[in-house]
Amino acid sequence: MASALAAKMGFNSLLRKQAKNFNVRICTMESDLEFSCEVLDQEIPREEPITFQFLAKFYPENAEEELVQDITQHLFFLQVKKKILEEEIHCPPEASVLLASYAVHAKYGDYDPSIHKPGFLAEEELLPKRVINLYQMTPEMWEERITACYAQHRGRTRDEAEMEYLKIAQDLDMYGVNYFLIRNKKGTELLLGVDALGLHIYDLDNKLTPKCSFPWNEIRNISYSDKEFTIKPLDKKANVFKFNSSRLRVNKLILQLCIGNHDLFMRRRRVDSFEVQQMKAQAREERARKQVERQRLQREKQMREEAERARDELERRLLQLQDEAQMANEALLRSEQTADLLAEKAQIAEEEAKLLAEKAAEAETEMQRIKVSAIRGREERRLIEQKMIQAEMLALQMAEESERRAKEAEQLKQDLQAARESERRAKHKLLEIMSKDVYMPHGLSADRMPPDLDYSRENLSFEFKDTDMKRLSMEIEKEKVEYMEKSKHLQEQLNELKTEIESLKLKERETPLDIIHNQNAEQGTSKHSNFKKVKAPPTPVTALTYCYILTGYTTSPNTLMHTNVSLFMPCLLGSDHQLIRW
Repeated sequence: MASALAAKMGFNSLLRKQAKNFNVRICTMESDLEFSCEVLDQEIPREEPITFQFLAKFYPENAEEELVQDITQHLFFLQVKKKILEEEIHCPPEASVLLASYAVHAKYGDYDPSIHKPGFLAEEELLPKRVINLYQMTPEMWEERITACYAQHRGRTRDEAEMEYLKIAQDLDMYGVNYFLIRNKKGTELLLGVDALGLHIYDLDNKLTPKCSFPWNEIRNISYSDKEFTIKPLDKKANVFKFNSSRLRVNKLILQLCIGNHDLFMRRRRVDSFEVQQMKAQAREERARKQVERQRLQREKQMREEAERARDELERRLLQLQDEAQMANEALLRSEQTADLLAEKAQIAEEEAKLLAEKAAEAETEMQRIKVSAIRGREERRLIEQKMIQAEMLALQMAEESERRAKEAEQLKQDLQAARESERRAKHKLLEIMSKDVYMPHGLSADRMPPDLDYSRENLSFEFKDTDMKRLSMEIEKEKVEYMEKSKHLQEQLNELKTEIESLKLKERETPLDIIHNQNAEQGTSKHSNFKKVKAPPTPVTALTYCYILTGYTTSPNTLMHTNVSLFMPCLLGSDHQLIRW
């Protein structure tokens, strides 16, 4: 017996040594991870690597309250965004534009016209193809409308933009609904929808408006036997709803989704556990810390902008003073040139006056000589008198010209003196300009204007104070009060977008879901109008439940026990720990 046991153990040991490894790829919404796993006794596909999709299995009722961790919110945002772009969730055109603007803000941050120039969204996939084909609009026109909404979101962080996206998306009729093809007792094909609020029955051609709904709080029991599924209402007088599905695995999946969503539905309406309360408190502290940090950064940004404006003002003032100094120098140069020219003209006038005086003296001498020779004869005397008269007239003219030239020389001397006085004043003004203090704006001294603002790590430290926490708590309460006003603003924004693009719509390209959505909007009906929502406040879940979805396979926790991927949370799709073929 001992030998047989030893032989069996040796055989098992040999089997373990002969075990082969296979590659597993885990695909998240952000990246892909690959692992090498050991083959035990499970059947696995022959192709490698085996691909698993890491997705959220259950959707929250209120994303803002239940998505506590930032990474959970980010991954869920990417998943919902992908489903909307791939048209697994129907989204009206005006809501698609608004969602696209929040997605752009989450990726690029605040809008900056100097950076986000026309064409920066040319390579981005932001709208469902159905919406693009429904309107006579170019990509540039779509980008213009998305950018106009994007510019209004200034001041939000990436997490806030993603949360605004989810708050809009969670109101869509197909959000969080898993659809399954079923048949009722009469053999009519219908669609069963399972979501966080209950079960819904749809026609095949209408996934937006259910024919009837069963809220989780009104369901007493859900069971299935073989391929028949039974829903028993809490009211025993109500009819039991039964349906069949084509395969057994579909019933198992429906049952698991119902159990999980019902459990979360009840947990949201119970008092939070200590662990959840602690995580919620940590999340509040983290949000408060981020709020304080944003306010501090906003103040520093404002101070930097003020310093930059003051610097620009100083530079502008300096350029103005430089221009004034240059103009004064040019005026001084012109004054010097004018003074030199006047001095030269005065010198020329003095020389001309001396020359005229010399000529007048010569004329006087000639007159005297003529008078002396006048006694030589009457004829000569007459001629001499005639010449004398001419000489006198010439001398008188020369005397007048000399006097005029003397006056002109005096005037030039006065102009020269005035030019030198103007030159003196220009030099004095230049000295005053050069001696002026540099203009400083009011409230900003020179010692407070360093050339570069250096923010060391010590300046980034801060402490929480009771007053800050109380103030932040009041701000959070204020945000809750303003929620209704924001909802009204959101609806007005959607109506405005719809009005802007309605004239460009091609009616013949509308899909059946578009037509149904428009009819529901006119009548005010939706999937939620079939039953009354429970009003008890939901409690946050620590993290979304994720599962591995394999094309053709899924797995339980024990299956990947030896795969070094324990950081993920695989789903439970069956009561046993074996692979269940889809």
